[in-house]
Amino acid sequence: MTDKTPESETEPVLVSRDGHVAILTLNRPDRRNAINRAMRKAIKKELWNADADDDIRVVVITGAGSAFSAGVDLPEALNGPPPRTEGPTPTQIMRAIGKPVIAAVNGPCYTGAFEFAVNCSFIIASEKAVFADTHASIGLLNGWGGSAMLPRTVGLPMAIQIILSGDPVDAETALRIGLANEVVPHDNLLERTLEIAHSIAASHPGAVQRMLRLLKEGAGASVAHALGLESEASASWRSDGKDIGARFDKRQTKSS
Repeated sequence: MTDKTPESETEPVLVSRDGHVAILTLNRPDRRNAINRAMRKAIKKELWNADADDDIRVVVITGAGSAFSAGVDLPEALNGPPPRTEGPTPTQIMRAIGKPVIAAVNGPCYTGAFEFAVNCSFIIASEKAVFADTHASIGLLNGWGGSAMLPRTVGLPMAIQIILSGDPVDAETALRIGLANEVVPHDNLLERTLEIAHSIAASHPGAVQRMLRLLKEGAGASVAHALGLESEASASWRSDGKDIGARFDKRQTKSS
């Protein structure tokens, strides 16, 4: 499956390819994949690389070992320059790129990592996944977009409960409240996530990117504004009838 092998297993983010899908694996399993400066830098670099590579159509992010990520490496952050001195945050880059990013959450996903996952296009969770935002409980504020993105995902009342209490949310609850799109058996997590990623990658790349942008821009807007964005996009979109016909025939053959 892997076309690209990392030079060193100590790299903070491992990068592999499965066809048109880039897989980024947070790789500090001995620290529950706590996100330190080196990992933040690597995440941003690999997201930009994926966005610039026309052969990559979808990005999947998961964690090495038993955790997705315990969040920002707090001991490092408290004893060095604050992350805000590093330029754009990983989630700002994630929101800026034009390709879908799927979080394959394989275990605990806490605080900064929770914000990170919520900023992905959507989440597929292992049955062992646990989510929590402990910012408020330890005296911090969201800084990676959690306070903006979580209410748009689960609704304002549930977002208030999750963020202000810091209480963990198990996989079953995450599915029920819409935080995770699917919950799958732990051993099947990457397989199922890649299956979804390949379905997206098989779609028209330009249409996927334009629709993703349209969905992001329309989220939270009034219905009238969202419809205006759709009309504008439709008016400027240039389609290829021959390509549409070929893709339609392919889907009909696949479904029959």
